[in-house]
Amino acid sequence: MGGSSAGAPTNPEAIRASNEEREEAASELGELFAEGRLSHETFMRRMDEALGARDRRQLDGLFTDVPRRRPGTGTLAALRASLSRRAARGSALLAAEADALADAVRSSFRGRSDPAPGPVPPVPAPLYFPPTASPVGRRYSIGRDSRCDLLIEDTTVSRWHARLERAAGRWLLTDLGSTNGTRLNGWRVGQPVPVQAGDLVTFGSALFVVCPDDRDAAERDTADPRDARDVGPAAPGGAGSESG
Repeated sequence: MGGSSAGAPTNPEAIRASNEEREEAASELGELFAEGRLSHETFMRRMDEALGARDRRQLDGLFTDVPRRRPGTGTLAALRASLSRRAARGSALLAAEADALADAVRSSFRGRSDPAPGPVPPVPAPLYFPPTASPVGRRYSIGRDSRCDLLIEDTTVSRWHARLERAAGRWLLTDLGSTNGTRLNGWRVGQPVPVQAGDLVTFGSALFVVCPDDRDAAERDTADPRDARDVGPAAPGGAGSESG
């Protein structure tokens, strides 16, 4: 009957230690030293023994006077786990910030390509020159009073607000001392000013665009020089210049 060879392990405890087991023992010794449970001299000696151990029995002997920890429960393991959790939280925060920045950039580009609609400008109403052969004659009153030739039912318009008068072959616009004023193409009317087709006229806040009257074209071409006279301040029909 053949005998066993010398130096061969005779029990499970003498099984040869692997590199992983030696590294695990060294790591656990480091945690014990970090906790102050091993002196520096003891730590250095046992580290040499752990790295040079040939079997598991030698590794176990390094911890006979110190209870061994379960894997993953030491101080260093806890520190590594805490760092891992912090790194994971940091990655999540960075991802959230990146998403928010991307949304802001997309919103900015959407705003440039599709701007929000602005206020709609008012549409001017047409204002036609009266035919010079009409009963109105060469004076045309404008205001909120029912006796005006052009009645504008707007609270910003005075009762006798302005007047159009024919002189020297053209129409002159005069403000009759209105409360909110008369404007021609944005300029406030102080003295009689000529108006023509295409001009924008504002009485208070009522906006009009002057339109041509084809029926008056022939008369404009053959203007009577006697029409060139001073424009009087009186309102039509003897109403005076009241503007209230």
